Amino acid sequence: MSPSSPHEPSDVPPATPGHEPAAVTSGHPQQVMPVVTTFEEARAAVRAGRTPDEAARGLVATLSPDERLWCVDGDAPTWAGLTFLAEDGYHRAPFAAARIERVGLPGVAFADGPRGCVVGNATCFPVAMARGATWDPELEERVGEAIGRELRAAGATLTGAVCVNVLRHPAWGRAQETYGEDPFHVGELGAAATRGLQRHVMACVKHLACNSMENARFTVDVEVDEVALHEVFLPQFRRVVDEGVASVMSAYNAVNGEWCGQNRGLLTDVLRGEWDFARFVISDWIFGLRDAATSLAAGLDVEMPYRMVRAHHLPAALAEGRASWDDVDAAVTRFVATLLRFDDVLSTPAPGADVLGSPEHRTLAREVAARSVVVLRNEPVGGTPVLPLAPGSRLAVFGTLARTVNLGDGGSSDVWDLKCRTVLDGLAAVADAVYDDGTDARRAGALAAGADAAIVVVGCTYLDEGEFIGATDPSLGELFPEADEPDVAERFTAAITELAPVVKPLRLAERAAGFSTGGDRSSLRLHREDVELVRATVAANPRTVVVLQGGSAILASEWAGDVPAVVHAFYGGCEAGSGLADVLFGAAEPAGRLPFTVPVDEADLPAFDRDATTAHYDRWHGWWRLARNGRVPLFPFGFGLSYTTFALGAAVASVDGDVVEVRGSLRNTGDRDGADVVQLYAELPDADAPPRLVGFRRVEVPAGAEVAVTVTVPFDRLAVRDPEAHAWRSPAGRHRLVLARFAGDRDGVALDVDL
Repeated sequence: MSPSSPHEPSDVPPATPGHEPAAVTSGHPQQVMPVVTTFEEARAAVRAGRTPDEAARGLVATLSPDERLWCVDGDAPTWAGLTFLAEDGYHRAPFAAARIERVGLPGVAFADGPRGCVVGNATCFPVAMARGATWDPELEERVGEAIGRELRAAGATLTGAVCVNVLRHPAWGRAQETYGEDPFHVGELGAAATRGLQRHVMACVKHLACNSMENARFTVDVEVDEVALHEVFLPQFRRVVDEGVASVMSAYNAVNGEWCGQNRGLLTDVLRGEWDFARFVISDWIFGLRDAATSLAAGLDVEMPYRMVRAHHLPAALAEGRASWDDVDAAVTRFVATLLRFDDVLSTPAPGADVLGSPEHRTLAREVAARSVVVLRNEPVGGTPVLPLAPGSRLAVFGTLARTVNLGDGGSSDVWDLKCRTVLDGLAAVADAVYDDGTDARRAGALAAGADAAIVVVGCTYLDEGEFIGATDPSLGELFPEADEPDVAERFTAAITELAPVVKPLRLAERAAGFSTGGDRSSLRLHREDVELVRATVAANPRTVVVLQGGSAILASEWAGDVPAVVHAFYGGCEAGSGLADVLFGAAEPAGRLPFTVPVDEADLPAFDRDATTAHYDRWHGWWRLARNGRVPLFPFGFGLSYTTFALGAAVASVDGDVVEVRGSLRNTGDRDGADVVQLYAELPDADAPPRLVGFRRVEVPAGAEVAVTVTVPFDRLAVRDPEAHAWRSPAGRHRLVLARFAGDRDGVALDVDL
């Protein structure tokens, strides 16, 4: 049972002035459809041939003013809801919005899910950034479906599991929740997750838009011109909208002078007008809007998760004419129509609770953990590459993270998985492994010297990066109501007392209830003591492997060249240890590729001030920025090593209608089966425009074999934004397409195409 507050108005709803209930004409002469008075009748009307919009308008026309207003925010009371949240309520039940028992309107039950269902004891998958490193939309669709299945089993019908804000700077605390730095790559993975999730629940894509700072997320105003906004920071949202996502969540920050939760330019002009998005928009939680009337007029449909700003200010704004009942009706109609569009999915029986943490899902989590590992260095020692490790190797394993369940952020994406395998667990299952926490570098060196190979696990935790839950602008406190509505609070309190218990993992015993503080990273490099441990270990044992854990790029130029083997393992979920061991010992061929650039120096990155009140975003970050400035990255975007080698063959390009087709081949030049990611980059006729990733394909190639690779590029991927026309301009002129294995690949195959 969700902690909801079902609305129970009087039996006969009075009509809003000027909005009297009426029969609806179907569009055919002299054919009048019966009045829809319940959600079940709206369902029947859709089955009989009415559109979801028509049926929704009919139902909304019969709702009372109070019922309509009930639908434009969450059902939970603010103060009781905050208390519940602080008592780990986010993990105990979904949060409800817009339920009206009188007419059978089910509303929504929201639970998060970027790395797994946050309600109950579900499967924790590797974070989204790790899944971005797989470059495999089909695999991500499978993950989305598994998470969706567990969400439904936990009582959720709507999830904020699709985060597609591009990684503009690796210091962003929530980098782990998105898929990478490139909008095309991020959009394809986000669309895949949406497809999988929406077999079981409605998906919500977040956070629209330019949300890539944590500490300043409640205060920063992002200044961005139209070209950068539409070519860099919005394409991935457009891709997920086109995939049919049910909902969009607005961001906390402001864009060009207006808070995103009440930004008409984003929510109405772009989202609804240009993109033709007909479903509903919700706010980010608690501080997602600042003014009730402004947010309603801008196109925000539901304030989440509490009866907070709108419940206490919108009635007066309507009475004074500062807000419109037409906008209320439009918001509620979009909401109800979306429920009707997804009724076939949401009316199917939910899976049983045994699906949470099921063996099938844990097997998938292990596969994803292995597929996400990126091998960055694998140099020979004594004539043989360090990886893969030989079966039966005696290992010395170092670092506190080696025996820590390190799932990542402790904020809204945290998953209470009870069965998590650490790196040490995974290695000990397949090797003779001895462990030392590494706090004494001299002791670690002595232990390392006697092993066949040494494994050093270092990086970040929730203490270094994550969703920011800390002190912010004191004026935001004015948004809170003085008190809860007594009847709403009473129903909410009664509902949460009936919730089934959820087991809190023992690993969280020392962590305070609620969310961890999180925030943006203060440094992009390893902690000083971690670097000392790495140096001491490799000095004692030349066959040293450094395993990095973290949500985005970790700068390693001061030590990486001295270490023969380096892998980035991200936050690998409940089977992190097993998945990593599969790669290190060669049971799984490494196929992860970087979803971001790792620069040599911080100066190669755009400016980042985690306490900023204003920030300027342009088209240049990540691999584009380094290429423009002539800077060679330490590890380039799209890069990763395998235990075999690959070579691209000749390629040709052809134009058919409004599509460019590039046909090439990939040859496995080694003696092991393997997989690689073929990437297609486009250089536009405008020399001032950044190049683009416009296609990619993960390809499995047997040892010694060659396989054909085709990448299809619709013209719209090559279009450019015209700021004067406020529209897209079709591509024209000579485009250079480069088939490559990573950004800046000197062995890439270049093709010129005239459009």
